[in-house]
Amino acid sequence: MQPFYNEQQQMLATTVREFAENDLAPLADEVDTNEEFPKTQFANLAELGLTGLLIPTDLGGAGMGYRDFMVVLEEIGAVCGSTSTVLITHTSLGSETINRFGNESQRAQWLPHLAAGEKIAAFALSEPQTGSDALGLQTTITDDGETYILNGTKLFITNASVADVFAVFVTADRSAGYRGISAIVVERGTPGFEINEQHGKMGMRGSGTAELVFSDCAVPKSNLLGNVGDGYSIALKILDSSRITVAAQCLGLAKGALDQAVAYAKQRHAFGRPLATKQAIQFMLADMETELDAARLLTYRAAALYDDGLSYGTESAKAKLYASEVAGRNVDKAVQIHGGIGYFKPTPVERMYRDQRVTEIYEGTSEIQRLVISRAVIGEI
Repeated sequence: MQPFYNEQQQMLATTVREFAENDLAPLADEVDTNEEFPKTQFANLAELGLTGLLIPTDLGGAGMGYRDFMVVLEEIGAVCGSTSTVLITHTSLGSETINRFGNESQRAQWLPHLAAGEKIAAFALSEPQTGSDALGLQTTITDDGETYILNGTKLFITNASVADVFAVFVTADRSAGYRGISAIVVERGTPGFEINEQHGKMGMRGSGTAELVFSDCAVPKSNLLGNVGDGYSIALKILDSSRITVAAQCLGLAKGALDQAVAYAKQRHAFGRPLATKQAIQFMLADMETELDAARLLTYRAAALYDDGLSYGTESAKAKLYASEVAGRNVDKAVQIHGGIGYFKPTPVERMYRDQRVTEIYEGTSEIQRLVISRAVIGEI
């Protein structure tokens, strides 16, 4: 339990930890092995009020902040990376795009259902020809007078295999660059909208990834978020804040790896004594704990800045960069402490090792985070 959490956050951590250990941990390997979206687990998250944690109370949510969400994600991420990814995508990406940038009618139309977990949200930005240049979009939006017509393809879209509501980023004018980008909500079942599941991921295998194909897909004009051309600003603001939640997820992975390493080092004997009595192991565990704590403080600072309405972009980049790389070092050490058994399923650290790798890629690679941070350090040239 962290001393900088308030009483509500302490209680929240205890509640979510018990839920994670009892409801998520026993099914985590099954979700991973079968590449199975955790529908039952998602329903349980909804029952706890976690699917609407950031949505205002007047729209059916819990009305909490990013500091609270950080607490939740650390506990969930410690036992099931896939479920934490599903919750991040639904909450801080899909739902928050509508919550922060939708008008009153749009928020009333979708947010109560998303808060209750009756519908699942996704965030569709990535495309086959874009990577870190995620805003060099090729998917087009055309005004036909009565509706908007979408054409193009999105790739690696989390939650898409089961999602009902998609925040989709498109371009009205490719030659205009970021100025031509818009954001629009598309619902599952819209004619001309096809969803093709993708399989074979290294980790986070239960998070329901899919390709989206739009073929003369007609979407109501009332689904546009903001104005034509607002999409670039919307995407950057959402990615900036969502990096805080990925950092929190990484705290969970780092914490889960440390917990597994400590438990194994205590019960595994070598040369007649527990591994935990060996100084080499003790030093590894000390480094894991220290780096986890440092990452937690960076993440908490970024979350606090966001909640307090202060500038947070550079701080969220620092938190995401450091926490993801700390998670990488922690899971690596955890596998090393486990030795040969850590290399095999169903040892949890084997799954954590695979789950962690994508945290240095999505929501902006580590290289992109370093660009954001270096620009803040250097300033104008």
